[in-house]
Amino acid sequence: MIKVENLSYSFPQKDLYNKISFTLEEGQHCAFIGTSGSGKSTLIDILMDTESYLYEGKIEIPENCRIGYVSQFSRLDQTSEVTVSQYLGEEFIKQQNEITSICTEMETATDIDALMEQYQQAFDAFCAIGGDDFESRINKNLGLANLSRHENLPVSKLSGGEFKLIQVIKEMLTGPDLMIMDEPDVFLDFENLNSLKNLINSYKGILLVITHNRFLLNHCFNKIIHLENRELQEFNGRYIDYNFSLLQTKIELQELSIADTLEIERNDLLIDKLRAAATSNAEAARGKSLNARVKIRERLEARRIKAPFVTIKQPAIRFATDKEIGEATALKVTDYKAAFDEILLEHVNFELKSTDKAALIGPNGTGKTTLLRDIYKNKQASIEVNSETEMAFLSQLQGEMLKETGTIYEEFLEAGFKTYEEILSYITSFGFEEEAINQKISSLSGGEKNILQLAKISAGNANLLLLDEPTSHLDTYSQLALEKAIENYNGAILMISHDFYSIVNCMDYVLLIEDKTIRKMSMRKFRKMIYAGHFDKDYLENEQKKKAVETKIELALKDTDFELAKVLSKELEDLIKLL
Repeated sequence: MIKVENLSYSFPQKDLYNKISFTLEEGQHCAFIGTSGSGKSTLIDILMDTESYLYEGKIEIPENCRIGYVSQFSRLDQTSEVTVSQYLGEEFIKQQNEITSICTEMETATDIDALMEQYQQAFDAFCAIGGDDFESRINKNLGLANLSRHENLPVSKLSGGEFKLIQVIKEMLTGPDLMIMDEPDVFLDFENLNSLKNLINSYKGILLVITHNRFLLNHCFNKIIHLENRELQEFNGRYIDYNFSLLQTKIELQELSIADTLEIERNDLLIDKLRAAATSNAEAARGKSLNARVKIRERLEARRIKAPFVTIKQPAIRFATDKEIGEATALKVTDYKAAFDEILLEHVNFELKSTDKAALIGPNGTGKTTLLRDIYKNKQASIEVNSETEMAFLSQLQGEMLKETGTIYEEFLEAGFKTYEEILSYITSFGFEEEAINQKISSLSGGEKNILQLAKISAGNANLLLLDEPTSHLDTYSQLALEKAIENYNGAILMISHDFYSIVNCMDYVLLIEDKTIRKMSMRKFRKMIYAGHFDKDYLENEQKKKAVETKIELALKDTDFELAKVLSKELEDLIKLL
């Protein structure tokens, strides 16, 4: 068991945790969730290197606990000629060679006692990481990840998504007691995401995974750790059940809040009367009655303090344009071609009308980002952008659109904001706290940087948005806010995404990369393709029904119709049972 008790930790400008506690036990696959910037990655860093951090509280990790780690950032060595099998077996082969070397030395040594001890240590270390059958386990995991065909391929030839899966396999192979992964799903295409799900579900040890991916959250975990507003909540069970419990709590709290408001108003009237009476008549009894009423009011107010896990503020993402171009074509691509060492795309033809919302999809490494960047640069004869079109670009390489050496304040001054107060008011609506305004952008989390990009786009009036994996690193609350912003936008959008939910909830149609070119696909055909190749049809259709009921509950709560919200909550519970 790994145990954290009453942990508190702060940066110079930010308090992260306030006496949080949780445990990780054998067999638990734990999803670690929370809004961007809440301190999830920092907590993982503390767990992996407790000696390097000055924190309050207690962390208990067994001395012999081996920890495996997969970072959200993966760097593929483009020069390496090591094959996939050699890369995965590297640690085992190293141990084997050491054992072989000791055995060779023993053949000619006169005193072998010391060598026998070395041999035993090396052999024990080899067995501890499961060396006796590592080759068969490599083959099994490659099969689970649908990468068996790449067994003898140089690692340098893998796509970024495939390499991320190989990293996951490599860490899992040595059988660590605790396996930690920080957003391993970022930028994975549909096929690789399904492979990651298979790998996670096959793992027998303790898993702690930071993820905001709704597909993985619904399919891979039996425990949820939710970090929010410096507090932490544990839930033993599925993410979908945890979300439902939060919704029920929200209905109860909002109903209670309405009753409390009426009680506070009634109490205030009594306090005013008692104060007036106490002013004209200084009897002790009147003073006691007044004090009693004031204490009642304080208790009611204290009860209304926001609950940290059910009143999470979504960023105020709003895309708008004051420059509409009617039914005209915003973008036209004719016989486009992209090539580096080899041809990525050719004979690409499509157009985007002024209000079209299209998802650009395809496997990792097929040229999606290259095409989007070329459209934004608009310097090729094959790309024609309407003269009335103003473009905004969100990059998955966040430093491309944000000056990471500068502060948030400086970034928005350059974006056209005039005063400190104006910038502060704007960025707090996106969930940033006041102290963040002078924070270096480089110190922000990946999710916060993406929200910052979205805030810059929201502040502009572009009528064509080019969005490259906009949901990457975003927490689920920000993903939902982004979906609403896309739905309400009256301009055109071309969005690269591997997020099934965002595509089906927001897009009009899909542009699918296939055989080095692009073909247009209706949403109906896209759903059918996804059902056939990747995800379960019944599950996803019930997911859509679930979302519709959740929307109705949200509207009922806005209208303070708590009876309807409770009826819909029962309907939602029945749907969740099907999932």
